[in-house]
Amino acid sequence: MFDTHMHTKFSTDSKMKIEEVIYKIKKYNLGAIITEHVDLNYKDSSLFRIDPDDYFKSYSSYRTDKLLLGVEIGMSNKFSHEYENLITNYSFDYVIGSLHEMYDIDLFEADELYKSKSKKELYEEYFAQMVSCINEHPFIDSLGHIDYICRYAKYEDTEIYYEDYKESIEEVLKTIIDKGIAMELNARRLGDKEVVNNLLKIYARYYELGGRFITIGSDAHTSEAIGSHFNIANDMAELCNLKMIYFKDRKMELVR
Repeated sequence: MFDTHMHTKFSTDSKMKIEEVIYKIKKYNLGAIITEHVDLNYKDSSLFRIDPDDYFKSYSSYRTDKLLLGVEIGMSNKFSHEYENLITNYSFDYVIGSLHEMYDIDLFEADELYKSKSKKELYEEYFAQMVSCINEHPFIDSLGHIDYICRYAKYEDTEIYYEDYKESIEEVLKTIIDKGIAMELNARRLGDKEVVNNLLKIYARYYELGGRFITIGSDAHTSEAIGSHFNIANDMAELCNLKMIYFKDRKMELVR
């Protein structure tokens, strides 16, 4: 299997060294794609950005068929052209498109936003913004963690229940299917059975609507998290009849 989502020292929120990645993937016979953060809309312009020249200069010698170099962009319609230029001008293997912010506020730091809106209202707006961003970023390879907001929302119950947001979720799914974009199954929260059960409904519906391909990513920021819950992710993919893939040179590869 390929762990297609992880962050090393080039990401503001990680200190992991590439040597740690190499050790871990050899130990567990995994492939890996490093996907450093680039969030151009983050309020502090000195954070969550990479120097792509330094990134490729530092890591190109480590690049193999089992260790690939990607990027995770924090989708923002204000910066879609800058993102497109970035991935056009550099030889990334893989591009994740993620929604990390709303109304210029990072969802990790959005306490006031959670206080000002009901869960129902904000989650519907979250999915609507996701659709808008996908339309503005059709050049991404996979949509990252559809359940990202669940990690940080301040509501008593932060989970996404498919039945509560059916129309909004299906609009997201239809949009990525229409644009030929894969969907990530982010394994970070899969240690919780309730999370698994809720996500299964979304990924099963993705298949019913015509989606076929998912990337699996741990979203690791430490070596201990690489490959976490991949047994569960594998079972979920099988239950939903979805094919696990990764990207090399921006081309889809099936996981054997």
